[in-house]
Amino acid sequence: MLVLACKNFVCVKIMGRANFTYGPDFKSLLTGLVAKGYSRFIIDLSECVLMDSTFLGLLAGFGLKLNQAATPDEHGIELLNPNPRLVDLLENLGALHLFKITKGTLQLPGDVQTQAPDSLNPTREQITRTCLEAHQSLMAMNPDNVVRFKDVTRFLAEDLQNPKNAP
Repeated sequence: MLVLACKNFVCVKIMGRANFTYGPDFKSLLTGLVAKGYSRFIIDLSECVLMDSTFLGLLAGFGLKLNQAATPDEHGIELLNPNPRLVDLLENLGALHLFKITKGTLQLPGDVQTQAPDSLNPTREQITRTCLEAHQSLMAMNPDNVVRFKDVTRFLAEDLQNPKNAP
């Protein structure tokens, strides 16, 4: 992930495969940026080849949260250059409406600063908890997703309750 920030917005560039192992870092990054007062996000997906359900769930949950604070005519998250597969996944999960989809080149203002996101080096428990939360968000957002993810969420919840998996 690369992060570019200026006073009006933040751009997070996702490269390669966006999957559950990056989930805690992505969640922490976005939560921290919102805490700093940022409300407009551009997620550059021009080099993102694949996004798993955990990452999609984190993105959708974050989109839902930002859209609750936005005016009816705006979106808190803009997805820049998502490939057709990602757009189809978001649509099938009932989350596409949360985002503004744009194509083209990002026009950066002069006051942009590059920031290196910190890695949490997440534990297995943090990854599992993030996966569970992401899938619960997808299920809460769209009743059709309950059938898709009920077994996954049950497995993750059981894994978190298993004492031998405790840190």
